[in-house]
Amino acid sequence: MSVTKDLQYKFSRLNIAEKLIVINVVIYIVNTLLAFLFGLDYGFLMRWFELPKAFGDFIVQPWSVVTYSFFHGGIWHVFWNMLLLYFSGRIFLNLFSAKTFINVYFLGAIAGGLVFLLSYNVFPVFSGINTSLIGASAAVMAVLLFVCTYLPNQEVRVIFFNVKLWYIGVFVVLLDLIQLPMGNSGGHLAHLGGELLGFLYAKKLMDGKDIGEGFGNLIDRLGSSFSRRKRSNLKTVHRSKRMNRDDKPSKQEYQKHIDAILDKISKSGYESLTKEEKDFLFKAGKED
Repeated sequence: MSVTKDLQYKFSRLNIAEKLIVINVVIYIVNTLLAFLFGLDYGFLMRWFELPKAFGDFIVQPWSVVTYSFFHGGIWHVFWNMLLLYFSGRIFLNLFSAKTFINVYFLGAIAGGLVFLLSYNVFPVFSGINTSLIGASAAVMAVLLFVCTYLPNQEVRVIFFNVKLWYIGVFVVLLDLIQLPMGNSGGHLAHLGGELLGFLYAKKLMDGKDIGEGFGNLIDRLGSSFSRRKRSNLKTVHRSKRMNRDDKPSKQEYQKHIDAILDKISKSGYESLTKEEKDFLFKAGKED
C-alpha cells in the first residue's frame, strides 16, 4: 500500500471531529510554510478567506462567512481550538450522528461570523477599527455549548476534579462576556454567536425540532452534486424496545436500554429515534 493510500485510509477511519482537526492543522501548516518559503506576508493567502469587517468587502467574498473558520493566527490559537474540539466532539458523537455534528459546527461558525459582522457595523465603539475574523472558535464553542445544554448534569474530568457540563457552559459564556471590552472583541463576539447557536440548537432538539435540518439537506445536495457515487437504497434499522422512565426498570435494564438507543444513533442517526426514545434519552441526560 502506498503512503498516499495509507494516509487516505487512515483519514477515512477518523470521525468527523477528527477529520476537521486534521483539515485545520494541515491548512495552518500549509499557510505557514508557503509564507515562509516564498517570503510572503503571513496573511497573503489568508486575506482571501478571512471574514472582513466591512459589508462591502464581505459582499465580494461571501464564502468567507465559513472559510474564516479554517485559518488561525498562530500555533497556540489552532492548538487550543483543536484540543477543545477533540474533547467536546467525543461527547457529541457518542450521542449524535456526524450529520448533526456538521450542522452544529458550521452553523456555529456562520452564527459567530454574522454576530461579528453585525456588531462591528452597528455599535459605535467599533467605528473606525479595521479588522477581520479568523479561527474555528465560534464553531467549536457551538459544539461545546450544545453538549453542555443537552447533557447539563453529565460530569467530565477537568484536571483533578469532576465538573458538570453546565458549569463549563456557564463559565465559558461568562468568560467571553467579561473579556469583551478587554481586547480581541471580535473574537469574543464570534464566540458568543457560536455559543448562542449551540444552546438554541440543543434546546430545540430537546423539543423534537432540528433547526439545522434545512442546512443539512443543503449540504447533502451540494455533496451529491460533486459526487458520482451511487447511494445504496438499503437502510439499517434498529428497533429497540420502548421503555419509559416511569416503568422503574432495574439498573441493568435501564443501562441496556440506553445502550440500545445509543447503538441506534450510531447506525442510523439521532433523527431515526422515536419520540419516546428521544424523551427517554433526554431524561437520562438530566439525571445526576
